[in-house]
Amino acid sequence: MKVFSHRAGKGWTNMRLALMGSLVLMLGCSTNLWAADEQQAEMMVKNVCATCHKFQGDPESRFNLKAPDLMWGGSKYQHKWLVDFLMGKEKMLYVKSYRWDQGWEPDVHIKLPEDQAEAIAAYLEKHYIDPRVKVGAFDLTKVTKKDFQDGAFIYKEHACIGCHTIEENGQLVGGPQSVDLSESGRRYNQDWLFRFGINPQDFTPHSGEFLADATEPQLRSVIGYLMTLGVPDFKFYEPWKSPEFQMASVDRGKVIYKEYCSQCHGATGKGDGPGASGLSPKPAIHANMAFDKLPMEYLYNVIYHGGRSVGKSTSMPYWSLTIHQQGVADVIAYLKVTFKGSPEMAAATTGEGPSGVCPQPRKTKNAPGNIRNMTNPLPADSTNIKAGETLFQQTAQPLACMNCHGVKGDGKGPMGGALNPHPRNFTCGETMKDISDGQMFWIIKNGSKGTGMMAFPMMPDNQIWQLIHYIRTLAK
Repeated sequence: MKVFSHRAGKGWTNMRLALMGSLVLMLGCSTNLWAADEQQAEMMVKNVCATCHKFQGDPESRFNLKAPDLMWGGSKYQHKWLVDFLMGKEKMLYVKSYRWDQGWEPDVHIKLPEDQAEAIAAYLEKHYIDPRVKVGAFDLTKVTKKDFQDGAFIYKEHACIGCHTIEENGQLVGGPQSVDLSESGRRYNQDWLFRFGINPQDFTPHSGEFLADATEPQLRSVIGYLMTLGVPDFKFYEPWKSPEFQMASVDRGKVIYKEYCSQCHGATGKGDGPGASGLSPKPAIHANMAFDKLPMEYLYNVIYHGGRSVGKSTSMPYWSLTIHQQGVADVIAYLKVTFKGSPEMAAATTGEGPSGVCPQPRKTKNAPGNIRNMTNPLPADSTNIKAGETLFQQTAQPLACMNCHGVKGDGKGPMGGALNPHPRNFTCGETMKDISDGQMFWIIKNGSKGTGMMAFPMMPDNQIWQLIHYIRTLAK
């Protein structure tokens, strides 16, 4: 995925001199006149760019090429990025050269003035459009935070990271033999990237490109994830603000609850439906939950995408294909109106509820020894404790900890009464003193099977350690 590049070294020096000589002859006129003349851009592409890039014919293996094919260059790149790249303002795309079989030195590229870069970009966008790419095939305005999270997981699960680098914690990670994707959201046209993802071999055959066994929804999540990279102000779509939620009906939601939800959660939300007896963990007791106090993002995801999507029980199905967006909106409206939680739980959400059970016996699976024996590597200073408090009370994804464990950490959150067993009471010093830092780290990262404790696999390690420091302050 690299534009107009050459290998470094003596051969490149000679080629650069020849190319620059061609540029002097071709661009001897004023740059303003050059920029206004499409014929000059055509000459540049055909006489200079084409010395390395192919602009026609069938796709070939990179091992037969000098640089990436650009028959589809006008569909592939975002205009601003392409102009900046041609001007030398963007980094090279391959950490170890496009032709890594010939050497691992980084590639170099000719730098052009802005008017010439603009003209070449415009020429490619007019004359080198890929007919296989359907405009509008990928709607970037519908990418949700959940898509981003799923895409990040699938990207690693399907080994994309084995060949492509991304940025994590300020460092590039992943295999550097193919194109760097750490800023892919600023670089690629989303429709082209989606078509490429359907089958990379259609573009770069026999070049090490991997065809993943992924469904279209999974591919869309990966593309959504990639299109956020390098775009710090990316605005995620919030489906719970869609027109369907403006038209939500409590009456329709009541019918849906009876037809689908009650088989596990019971007709009155007490977790006693006919399916409950065979399930572990048991279905949530909706009658004890203050649904109007739960984040809409969480409610939407757990119903639309299923329990697995938020680290909860896999017995909770994804209802998106069954009741669709309108049905999800309707049943959430019904839940909010119908279930307000017990008085004790309502008081707990404001920090006024009584402490939970102490000590709190639990048969939690132990973490592996090397993890269980870890100690918190971060200092227990005010900065880390405050960061942990923010995660606990507000920002942890997929759900802030206080929703189950309560604002005081006593297990009396708005969802706490719905869970069996009840959430851990962090205020109980007698219980907490025997739980190691490593054990807490493992449970937060992976969840606790047979309980309502969800997994937080996407939470960075340093945030988990900050969270643990804060939790330690709650014990009495």
